[in-house]
Amino acid sequence: MTPFEMGLLSLPVMLVLILMRVPIMLAMFAVGVVGQVMILGSWAPFMAQMKTITYSTFSSYSLSVIPMFLLMGQFASRGGLSRALFQAAKAFVGHRRGGLAQAAIAACGGFGAICGSSLATAATMGQVALPELRNHGYSDRLSTAVLAAGGTLGVLIPPSVVLVIYAILTEQNIAKLFMAAFIPGFLAILGYMVTIGLMVNYGGEKETPQPKTSWRERGAALITIWPVKAIFLLVYGGNYMGWFSATAGATGLYAYLKGELTWPAFQDAVLETASSTAMIFAILLGAALFNSFLAFSRVPFEAAAFVGALDVNPYLILTVILVVYLILGCFMDSLSMIILTIPVFFPVFQTLDFGMGPEEAALWFGVLVLIVVEVGLITPPVGLNLFVINKLAKDVPLAESFRGVLPFVASDLVRVVILTAFPGITLFAVHLLF
Repeated sequence: MTPFEMGLLSLPVMLVLILMRVPIMLAMFAVGVVGQVMILGSWAPFMAQMKTITYSTFSSYSLSVIPMFLLMGQFASRGGLSRALFQAAKAFVGHRRGGLAQAAIAACGGFGAICGSSLATAATMGQVALPELRNHGYSDRLSTAVLAAGGTLGVLIPPSVVLVIYAILTEQNIAKLFMAAFIPGFLAILGYMVTIGLMVNYGGEKETPQPKTSWRERGAALITIWPVKAIFLLVYGGNYMGWFSATAGATGLYAYLKGELTWPAFQDAVLETASSTAMIFAILLGAALFNSFLAFSRVPFEAAAFVGALDVNPYLILTVILVVYLILGCFMDSLSMIILTIPVFFPVFQTLDFGMGPEEAALWFGVLVLIVVEVGLITPPVGLNLFVINKLAKDVPLAESFRGVLPFVASDLVRVVILTAFPGITLFAVHLLF
């Protein structure tokens, strides 16, 4: 068996291991190690590589933003910001048809701007908004679907841990990548709100009307979310000035001043951050070994050369890649997909000509990939966000939530088509600021 054939075989073998519930880090580690030994015919090169690969993988300064963003999300979850965001959004749109559900989406978007985690956004906002949605007549199907879909905004709207990983794997500027995701994130909020409006007005959904609030009450509600706006500005300042630790510190200080961040809560936040960081770093180590094996097998290079020689529309190749991500999203989480596939798909993408520079194309591709992998968080059979919401509403059948989320999946797909057809939408903010 040639090295190239080994590389091709390694991909289905790894997917089988993952489907057998083997942790992705161990699956990549095992396939990478065995593949290298089979190609090189000796354990010596692998043992020599292990002397340096751990340090070289984890010593990247860019990786330092991951625990800081995770810690910031933990502090935000414990600081009462989610309730303030929901009440502020409700003050502006709660009186409209479907307004309470739209307020939940807006609040998820605001919380995502200071969190960076889909699961944390879904869980935190679910605790705040789910009881109110159900108490005001929204069906269980729509209530759970709204919060599961809204949770995906936690990763799409910067800061995003998944975008940071993509930037590191593809050697892109994190600040530019965050700016590229800004307008698509806003379009996601708008698309979800339109979807809710259609479901309430034409889908037979019922609700209890909310009284309209005065402008004075709306102004007071805006004042209560000033910490969110301040933290959001600090996040973007951190991208340019290296203030990531200061951003997390500001979020923690606010939670402390609110009386929400007690010493036990602080310990829990640090432990949760350490656990999540260790998990991500372990996956990155496994990915480094697997990518080293792929380099020896020359699969990425051969795939890129094969695609580059094809006389087909580059948008067709891009569509195939995005469809593969949609399929994988039914079985894998977003972070695992990014780490596993980018080393293979990105070299292929680089051979395609979309009439833009390499950096612009990489930023555009990163946002498209992020959107389609996040769709996997609300699609069966995995749908991690739906499982999170189901834990908060245990009396709601999971199948009911899956049916309710289908219109939001359709909204995501429409957004992918628009952003694919018009790359300038994604790159507008980048061109404006850089």
